[in-house]
Amino acid sequence: MQGILYEEPSIWQYLSITIIMGGWTAWRTGKSVAENWQNYTTLVIYALLLGVAIRFIHHALFHGTMLAPPYYIFDTVILSSSAFFGFLFHRTRQMTKNYYWLYEKSSPLSWKRT
Repeated sequence: MQGILYEEPSIWQYLSITIIMGGWTAWRTGKSVAENWQNYTTLVIYALLLGVAIRFIHHALFHGTMLAPPYYIFDTVILSSSAFFGFLFHRTRQMTKNYYWLYEKSSPLSWKRT
């Protein structure tokens, strides 16, 4: 698997940078976009920029390739999914808290009309 989805000599480097650090940052990005009542387009743009930032960290700390399309795409897909789940989680909380007379939580990531 090393070399196909990530280029570090150890999976622990990849997990610590992309999954833990990048995933948490993406989750917080989704939360921020939801709290500011912005849309999915803004979330996608931020996730693409976050993918560049994570690739830069791989490059600066571990001498990885900066602009390798397969690694960038894979990292960005992971970051985008984390940002999307953070967005939906906080938007659901926001809708059910602010409009409690209209909506109720149907799952942690969705709401329905009452």
